Amino acid sequence: MKANTPRCSRRAFLKTTGLGLAALATPSCVTLPGQVPDGQPFTFVQLCGPQLGFGGYAHDVAALQQAVRQINALQPAFVLVCGDLVNVPSAKAYADFNRIKAGLTVPCYGLPGNHDLGQHPTPAALQNFRKLVGPDRFAFAHHGCTFVLVNSQLWKEPLPGESEQQDIWLRRILAEANGKQSRLFVVGHHPLFVERPDEPENFWNLPPVRRADLLQLFAGQRVTAVLGGHTHTLLLNEYAGIQLVNAETTSMNFDQRPVGFRLWHVEQTGPARHEFVPLGAFPGHDPAPRPKKTPGKPREQPPA
Repeated sequence: MKANTPRCSRRAFLKTTGLGLAALATPSCVTLPGQVPDGQPFTFVQLCGPQLGFGGYAHDVAALQQAVRQINALQPAFVLVCGDLVNVPSAKAYADFNRIKAGLTVPCYGLPGNHDLGQHPTPAALQNFRKLVGPDRFAFAHHGCTFVLVNSQLWKEPLPGESEQQDIWLRRILAEANGKQSRLFVVGHHPLFVERPDEPENFWNLPPVRRADLLQLFAGQRVTAVLGGHTHTLLLNEYAGIQLVNAETTSMNFDQRPVGFRLWHVEQTGPARHEFVPLGAFPGHDPAPRPKKTPGKPREQPPA
């Protein structure tokens, strides 16, 4: 993605994490060179569903601006945005997202969600995201860990050619990182499952065959955690020792939880842990919880 601030550009971040400029050779992915694990503790932010326009456009803009202020105060190593950057993709919405993101004083990396690419992604939608936002999949190393950011919409609704390329790339990156004894974090948008690994497919989760394949792959490569958004609820699961965390959004949640983000703590030993950071007061925000909703398909247009 494009540089966030002159203080810490993406190019400088890739250099410090060992990726180098050659990693930016393709528009869709960044490759992973070797890095010696150093085990230094660090924090990072998991931010879900800024989705400008879903909870009211002015509200969502103000919420993301407040998140930027609080993240800058915390000074994590970086921020991962788990999809649905905007509610309805447009040049203006992405420009607003990029403008607010540029206020961060730490690197920030965003991935597409179903609202960014549509329920049935097309080559044109994918190209639009890459043009206006940046790569839809890439990986980087940081302090002995490897973060693999994927386009999970290509798993939910396969796009011929693109889905297969991502699968080949993912398996290679995971194997290389695991061979270097790097702790692995996979970051996407959709949860693999909501309640059970063998549950039928619904709007929220991934198709059962694809899900089973990914669960087997992640367990075999000793993935530490799989992070995502999409559900607008806090969803905490575990599979074969892997933490599966789909977190609260900054736009609107369906489970009466406040808007905010997750702060992760990664140390040399022990499991990675995370905590919720609610957003402080910002213009237009009603801190009262919204009525609880039955899980279902989110609205496709901003609420009135």
